[in-house]
Amino acid sequence: MNKRHAYQRILAKLEEDLEVALRAARTAHEAATHEESIAENKYDTLGLEASYLAAGQARRVEEIRQSLALFQNLVLRNFDAEQGIQTSALVELADADGRSKWLFLGPDAAGLKIELDGQEVLVITPRSPLGGALLNRQAGDELEVGSGSARQTYEITQIL
Repeated sequence: MNKRHAYQRILAKLEEDLEVALRAARTAHEAATHEESIAENKYDTLGLEASYLAAGQARRVEEIRQSLALFQNLVLRNFDAEQGIQTSALVELADADGRSKWLFLGPDAAGLKIELDGQEVLVITPRSPLGGALLNRQAGDELEVGSGSARQTYEITQIL
């Protein structure tokens, strides 16, 4: 696993998602402003629905732009044992059954998934329960997240 490659894949995925969102926003805007979207009577909501969709697509474009900008400005740091896990860390966790998962602790874009070396890498942020629990931790540490029957236990197996 290579942190720089993971970072580059995340940037590429965000750029790809931005292109898709821009196309969707343009299409939604064209539908909202098309002459066929003009209401013929007070019960005709096609134009209103199209304008809601266009506004939602525009918000999505801005969210992706913000995520992309935050990642473009992210400084990849080498793991420092004194500080523990910080933003930009690539972390492998093992659950109680020994299954492993890779996480990239990023500034934004939580939920984004990439594939690297045949493994799925999930982007999380320090604002998530798991991301917050990882901060300042070391390899070998165990952590618990969730509550009640949703409680999960993990061991930190690698930090890059």
